[in-house]
Amino acid sequence: MSTRLGELVERLGGRLIGNADIEVVGIAPLSDADASHITFLSNPKFRAQAAQTRAAALILSAADDDVVGASYSGTRIIAPNPYAYFAHAAQFFASLNARVPTLGIHPTAAVDPQARVAANASIGPHVTIDAGAVIEEGCVIGAGCFIGADAKVGSATLFHPRVTFLAGCQIGKRGIIHPGAVIGADGFGFANEGGAWIKIPQTGAVKIGDDVEIGANTSIDRGALADTVIEDGVKLDNQIQIGHNCHIGAHTAMAGCVGVAGSAVIGKHCTFGGAAMVLGHLSIADHVHISSGSMVSRSIHEKGQYTGFYPLAKNADWEKSAVIVRNLPTMREKIRELEKTIKALSANESEEPNE
Repeated sequence: MSTRLGELVERLGGRLIGNADIEVVGIAPLSDADASHITFLSNPKFRAQAAQTRAAALILSAADDDVVGASYSGTRIIAPNPYAYFAHAAQFFASLNARVPTLGIHPTAAVDPQARVAANASIGPHVTIDAGAVIEEGCVIGAGCFIGADAKVGSATLFHPRVTFLAGCQIGKRGIIHPGAVIGADGFGFANEGGAWIKIPQTGAVKIGDDVEIGANTSIDRGALADTVIEDGVKLDNQIQIGHNCHIGAHTAMAGCVGVAGSAVIGKHCTFGGAAMVLGHLSIADHVHISSGSMVSRSIHEKGQYTGFYPLAKNADWEKSAVIVRNLPTMREKIRELEKTIKALSANESEEPNE
């Protein structure tokens, strides 16, 4: 299904330069777009490629338009944040082709009589909903999901197939949980007694705010006593582990394979690159950005970019550097002894009488 560029700009804003009546069917990358597509430029490194794109229209900033505009022959849409504009446009095109779910409860679903399911929710095949669970209006629960007792799912939330949402957990409005995610499994809580591990009951829950997206096979553990909390607007990629009693601030985003140990408190508007790790019981301030592969081993109290990994090198070079690092304590002691010796020699020289 196509749409006029003029209609798109009326809906999303921006300043249109060129033919508003051109019909486009969707968005494509600069290199792949043709006369039926709209594309975008968000990185100045690709200005030359943008000038040569065959797309019907180009979304770009005013600064990029000053450089590219004269070379590009198509229609332009000037926007302060082209990448965000692309995201909104992509949502619009996706909505044109979205499949409308069938309302009601599939015959194979097992819904406890004490559960409360809104009449305009969609419950897919082989879904299990325990007693006391609440599914609000407009929710879509995909095939094979499990919703535990007394769980609450806010309106217009989408559960993809095979999501496990365990007892007492809740998620707000407009959430998205991707396949295989597990919300509310027991946290990793054990006490050592004489060499044996004694399980600590995990009696808290997971409380998730509005507009949260949780990636495939991500696990968020329930709290040991208090709740694990995920605030509004948090975005979690695939295969992330959030330990028990963690608190993730609003609009924080984490890329794939991030691991956060129990009781960590992370601020608002933070970002974590793929495979970053956060040790337990730490606090991280708002607007902190952790580079991919970094290990956060101490609390961070000031906003900014933090990196904690050794750069990639040839293995032989890395081994040499590792030997140096391992010997740093010995080298430090030798330097201290040398400093003492130099200080003593300097003192002796200053005490000698002048001839």
